[in-house]
Amino acid sequence: MKVLIVLTSHSDLGNTGEKTGFWIEEFAAPYYVLADAGVDLTIASPKGGQPPVDPKSEAPDAQTASTKRFYSDYELIDKVAHTLELSEVDESDYDAVFYPGGHGPLWDLATDAQSIELIENFVKRNKPVVFVCHAPAALVNVKAPNGEPLVKDKEVTGFSNSEEEAVKLTEVVPFLLEDEIKKLGGQYSSGPDWGVYVKKDGLLITGQNPASSEAAAKALLEELKKKKEY
Repeated sequence: MKVLIVLTSHSDLGNTGEKTGFWIEEFAAPYYVLADAGVDLTIASPKGGQPPVDPKSEAPDAQTASTKRFYSDYELIDKVAHTLELSEVDESDYDAVFYPGGHGPLWDLATDAQSIELIENFVKRNKPVVFVCHAPAALVNVKAPNGEPLVKDKEVTGFSNSEEEAVKLTEVVPFLLEDEIKKLGGQYSSGPDWGVYVKKDGLLITGQNPASSEAAAKALLEELKKKKEY
């Protein structure tokens, strides 16, 4: 089984002068869930090379067993430093795609034409697509095969308005993910702030926040096992 992981290439946190990027836990936790199960993983990003890391995800209170494992995994650190450019990626090479969050995707993956086409191709071929925290931003311009927004009438979660308020970025982000999903006709729901919450609607799997990334990866693993059995 082969899974593609797509990380953001965007590093500026709006006009704050601060930096953003991908959130380490949301990458590391799913990576190890899948890798430990024998899944072959490839990492890509819009620009290729080293994707930016959200500095806040390196803070002491953001660390987990998975992030600690990542910091001492020099082989994986090197792999992250050499991500494929999205333009080099072919959906037919993979069984599923996983998008970790961080605030970066709100700026680049939401409008990246190659990412949008890639997701649409996975969906057309009935392959699982997974998005965690802010990564469902990558879905806002994705269309279902019928031409409607992919999230329309689907059960979806993602970083909630109350969580965005808690990190004081409501006025900084280009859009509020919860509001955008609802505008597109998605059946948005969320659990308690910072708790584990995952929604699965067919082959679309979404996780609310960093804590939900491992559970989202486990949900993907279940789907991959089912497909393998057929």
